[in-house]
Order: sequence, then structure tokens, then C-alpha cells
Amino acid sequence: MGQVRLLWRGVVIVAAALLAAATPGSAVANEVANEGVDQAAVDRLVTEFADGAAYPGVAVAITKGDRVVYVAGHGHDSSGQPVTASTPMPIASVSKSFTALAVMQLVEAGKVTLDKPLRDYVPDFQTVDSQGAEITVRELLNQTSGITDRTLPEKSLPQPDSLAGAVVRARQATLSVAPGTKHNYTNTNYHLAARLVEVVSGEPFADYMRRHVFEPAGMLATTTIDVTPHDVPGTVAKGYIYAYGASIPATEPERFVAGSDGVITTATDLARWLVVQSNDGRTAEGAPLVSPGGITAMHTASDPRWTYGMGWDTSSDGRVRHSGVWFTYTAGALLLPSGYGIAVMTNSGYALGNDGTGPLENALATLLEGGNPSTGSPMRLTIDLVLAGLTLLSIALGTRNLRRRRVWAGRVGARPVWRLALRLLPRFIPLVILTTLPGLGASLIGGGRDVTYFQLVYYSVALVLWLLVASLMNIGVVVARVLAVRELRRSSGTASQTPAPVAAG
Repeated sequence: MGQVRLLWRGVVIVAAALLAAATPGSAVANEVANEGVDQAAVDRLVTEFADGAAYPGVAVAITKGDRVVYVAGHGHDSSGQPVTASTPMPIASVSKSFTALAVMQLVEAGKVTLDKPLRDYVPDFQTVDSQGAEITVRELLNQTSGITDRTLPEKSLPQPDSLAGAVVRARQATLSVAPGTKHNYTNTNYHLAARLVEVVSGEPFADYMRRHVFEPAGMLATTTIDVTPHDVPGTVAKGYIYAYGASIPATEPERFVAGSDGVITTATDLARWLVVQSNDGRTAEGAPLVSPGGITAMHTASDPRWTYGMGWDTSSDGRVRHSGVWFTYTAGALLLPSGYGIAVMTNSGYALGNDGTGPLENALATLLEGGNPSTGSPMRLTIDLVLAGLTLLSIALGTRNLRRRRVWAGRVGARPVWRLALRLLPRFIPLVILTTLPGLGASLIGGGRDVTYFQLVYYSVALVLWLLVASLMNIGVVVARVLAVRELRRSSGTASQTPAPVAAG
């Protein structure tokens, strides 16, 4: 039972560390002192964050209204090159804000109505649930379609190679609730929204984005892709995963990302995107991409039951943001009521004990508004070291139990088989947790988001390795003890069947 107690103690330790990591700092923001940016202070904050969170490379853009006030790169990429303001990086789900703007352009051109069903524009869209025919364009962008990662596990299913293929795959979807009644975040909604752009505009999604969004915004180094890693440009270096204090270059797992998290850009270009968001839909040169009303609509939740607008999440303090997670890159964008815009891109994936780029975005916001910023104390290394200790302890206890198998058999071997089975049954708990880990991880960590076992290894090598070692050691102990009991009973039976010697005479 030592291995089982060890497992649960480890779970408690890891959970406590995660709660500590999630506790916000105590820095208090003061009133904005001035509109200038202390670039040296920003540099120090970024360096502090990168070192503490173990991010090898970080790029940051800061804007104020229609002005870019800071843009720079820090650290290096996996090829050893310095990260600069022009280093291309994926921005993952921050891409959803781009897709939402493309749809809004079509709305303002009179080609799409937000509250009409998607099927009015994409006739081949359907779901298993007949209510799928009622899903509106707005509900896709609000993430309230009723489709969830549980009703359509978009990462676990075979990946499409086109937006048309994503529509075909969505035919497997059921709805968890009636459309428009509950917010459930899933990439599928934005795959469908991107297909809407294709069908209505008559252009491939990537071409539409280039001609109507990226180029008009002056984002000439920005593109969008369909499938990772196949479509990732050669100019984008591998990102990193993290294990035991080491950042390890890794290829992004295969995923369909068009419309949901496929934009690849630079800090310089992302600064121009922040300007559009903070400048009523206009570029720094005054060219409109959408109307001020369109920007307001995207930045506003359509129902008090949720905070998600269209491609952006809102909060009661007036901040608007969106985070982005690949398994080898993370990103985030934050818009402040004061007119500042902040974007962060990093080349290491979201991982156990790490909150992505949010802590740096918040710290920069505090700095810009005159407060005393702190990026917090990431628990990434602490958690991995705890898990490493648990892994070694599992090996030590398992080895000890294997050596003492005959002692154990001698102590309990005479008991009925069902009692022996009950004693050994808890040793399968690590294996059960290991085999159900994707579902558990999605429920406990990812808020119900779908994740494959392979992707979970990217999320935490240390956690998966500990559970694997604990499972193997416990299975070995079970097998060894069963064989020891069998050997004991066989030898006892043989002894009882040996005839007693007959006395002479």
C-alpha cells in the first residue's frame, strides 16, 4: 500500500503547488503616471518573467492608442538565434480575434447577418443533433453553439486537412445544450466561422486574411496556416517543451488550426493589430478595417451569463484579452481601458505549473498604470522536482517490495484468494490514472477541453513519467507477490503430501 499512499500524497502536493501558483500577487496598480513607457523597466520585467517561467524566448509589443510605444524580443529560439521584434511565432488562439474580425467585415459589407443560422451560408453544415441547424453566426463567435470538446473531441478525432473537411467532421457533433444558452469554448466553432468566410467571400481563408486583414493592417510578415506541423513555415523555429528544469526543442503535434489558432506573426506586426483594436478599427495610418461599432461588438459579451465576446474575453474592470496555447508556443493579447495594448509571444508551450503569458501581461499592465508589478513565482520547476522525487521514491519502494515478496507471501499467503485480491487491487490505481489521464487532465486542468495522451506528454513529461513508473513498479509487485504466494502454497502442499517415515521393527 506504500505506493498507493505515495501516489495520493503526490497528487495532494502537486494540487497544492498549482493552487499556490494560481494565487495572484499583491501588487496594487496606481493611477497612470504618464503616457510614456520606461523601456528599461519593461526589459527588466520581461527578463524576470522569462527566467522565472523558463521561457527561452519572449517577444513583446506595447501600444497606446494609435502609437507603438515598445516592441522588442528577448532570449533565443531553438536554433540559437536571438528572438527579435521580427521573429515569427504562432499566436495560437489569439488567432480567433482575427477570424472574428474577418466575419465582422462580411457583416458590415452586408453579406452576413450575425443572427442568421450558419446553414444559410454553409449549406452542407449539419450535426447529429437537429438543433445544430439553429446555430447562428453570432453563437459560433460567442462560443455558445452548444458544440463542446466533449461532444466533438476535435484533438482526438482524425484531423481534417481543410476547412471544408472540418465541416464534414462536425457532422459527428452532438450539442451539450441548446444553441445560445451556455458558453463552451472549443476550436470547432472557429473552424466553422473560418469556413463561413471562405464560402461567403469566395476566397480561400488564408487568401482572404492576407488581402483583407493582414495587408491592410500593414502586417506583411503575418500568415495563417491549416495544419501543424506540416504547414508551419520553415522560418519558424521549433518551440520548446519543459521537463525537470530543461527546455527541450520539440515539433508541434499534428493539429488542425485554421481559423482557431493558425496565425503566425511577429511582435512588430502584432503591435499593428493592437492599434486596430484600440483605434476604433483603424490602422495607425487611419485606414478602417471595421467600424468602431464592430470593434465594440467584438469586445462585448452578448449575455451577462458569460464574458466571451467575439474572439475576445471581457472582464468587469474593462479589460479585454485573449490567451493562446500551442503545445510548443504560448501567446496573449491584453487591451486596457486606458488605451494601452499589450501582446506577448513565447516559444515554450503551456505546461503544468505555468500560467502562460498572462502573468507577464498583467505585470506590464500594472507597470504601465503606475503600479508596482510582479510576475509572480511560477511553480514549473518546483512541481517537476516534486514529481522527480516521487518518481525516484516509487522506484525505491517498488524495488523494496519486490525484494520482500516472499516475506509478504509468508505473512498473508494462507488467506483466501479473494482477500489477497482485495489487498493487491489498490496497486492498479496508478495504472487506472495513467490510462485515463487525458480525460482526467481535460476535466481537472483544461476545463473540459479535449487532449490526446501524446499531447499530455507535451504538457507534463514529469507527471506522465511518474505515473508510468508507479504503474510499472506496482504491476511488477503484484506479479511477484502472486508468484511468491503460489510458490509458498505449492511447497506447503508438497510437504503435506510427503509420507511420514515408518519406524523399524
